Amino acid sequence: MTAQSARHESDAAAGLWTADHDGVVVATLDRPPANALNRAVLLAMMALFRDRGQSDPAPIVITGAGGRFFCAGGDIKEADEAADPVQERMRGFHNLLVAMERYPAPVVAAVNGDCVGGGVEYALFADLVLASPHARFGFPEIRHGLLPADKGIQRLIRLIGTRPARDMLLNGELIGAEQAARWGLVDAIVEPGLLVAEAIDRAREAGRRAPVLYAALKQAVNDYDDVVDQRRAELTLAKAASWFNDPVARGLREGWRQARASSQPSDEGALAPNPTSHSGRLGLHEPER
Repeated sequence: MTAQSARHESDAAAGLWTADHDGVVVATLDRPPANALNRAVLLAMMALFRDRGQSDPAPIVITGAGGRFFCAGGDIKEADEAADPVQERMRGFHNLLVAMERYPAPVVAAVNGDCVGGGVEYALFADLVLASPHARFGFPEIRHGLLPADKGIQRLIRLIGTRPARDMLLNGELIGAEQAARWGLVDAIVEPGLLVAEAIDRAREAGRRAPVLYAALKQAVNDYDDVVDQRRAELTLAKAASWFNDPVARGLREGWRQARASSQPSDEGALAPNPTSHSGRLGLHEPER
């Protein structure tokens, strides 16, 4: 067994399938029923971007298995563990976003369904986001007693502006793909049957450009900084310690868990109750210009 095939099997066991498409790596998050993020899959995703970035920075396409979910955010089963494991998971998620931001080759997100909470943050750190027409985006954490990573929040604000970011974070509802495209979360809307193939084509095309120049320009655009990243990590962990023990937040998590338990089938992840329609908008604000 080669090292490459062993790594592939390990990733698959964690819930992350990787496959090579003529030089483009397609990484598929596959954790039914909702492709929620747990510690094991975060480690596999982190290893993918870290190892590839150091030795073989091929273009990467990220997507989700099935047609309903791209990624439904953090696994609620881990949300009420002891504070230390929760902080460990949040530190791992922060490190994944750092690795994606610094990955020198193209990263394209093929958002094939609901993209929620941590799933939005995961997509935000791709260089290009393609979405199917039925995809929905949102941060329902405020309704569920959870908190996004500080680094993801800052990326959202940078991409779409303060007012629409505030709207998404404080209202906690979902928006459709068309609204997400108007706000700058999505670069193009592609029919479901063509989505992954289009993402592969675009990743391959971007990968043909001068790799050194691509990496340098990507670094300039992302403008990352070790000191700032460390501060973001510390803020995320400090806030996690606060909301984990807050009785109101704990009550929201418990109410959400009970609501999920009473509905069939049960879906993991940070899904909002009463989401908007696929093309709808809950909204108050247009993005700042």
